[in-house]
Amino acid sequence: MVRGGGWAVLCAAAVLMVAGCGHRGAEAKPRFESAEKLPEALHKDGTTILVGDPDAKVAVRLYEDPRCPVCEEFESTGGSPKLREAMLDRRARTEYTLASFLDDRVGGSGSKKAVNALRAALEEGKFVEYHEMLYANQPEESVDGYTDARLLELAGEVEGLRGPEFDAAVKSMKYRSFVTASEKAYERAGGTEEPEGPGTPTAVINGKRIPQEYNGLLFDSDAFAGLLQQIYAKPWEWEQTSL
Repeated sequence: MVRGGGWAVLCAAAVLMVAGCGHRGAEAKPRFESAEKLPEALHKDGTTILVGDPDAKVAVRLYEDPRCPVCEEFESTGGSPKLREAMLDRRARTEYTLASFLDDRVGGSGSKKAVNALRAALEEGKFVEYHEMLYANQPEESVDGYTDARLLELAGEVEGLRGPEFDAAVKSMKYRSFVTASEKAYERAGGTEEPEGPGTPTAVINGKRIPQEYNGLLFDSDAFAGLLQQIYAKPWEWEQTSL
């Protein structure tokens, strides 16, 4: 719960930051050429997928389910493109926790299959491109559309991803244990108040979760960009914000 109006002031400042000036580029390191050049790796915790400069000042942890239509909104027209720009400029990095609860709620196995395929894409160094491809072609939530055939078809649109090892990993659910562990990590993130998980998408920036009442920031690209820049420029204000 927000106390003392800190959030309102910070969010207003974030919007003004976008309206009033451009972002400040990285001072010590050059910009990444493209999204394909972003570093990507599996964290030592075994469930978090890391994307971007590991030394970036702003760490954005995202909780997503591949079948979630609200996640698709964030990824396509919401804050994700601005987050990508911040990653390219080395201002931010992203930590993905991939959930698969929608299979149980809606029926089917598409979330689990998609998370498995994304883990296989990470093994090939193609997580970023494939993650974007899946959301750009997300089926209706009620349709269990992430079949093996569809996942492989979409992988064929990502240069250099398809191959015997990737194809076998998709068909055999090679990373089933990762899918299970990732879902459990998502559920733990909800704590005692949200034992089934915090909902998707949820964003935690530098250890502070964007409160539910401010979740609209995730879908306003300019406001989200301003928030990232405000945190980058004055991280101590974010640390002192009362939530």
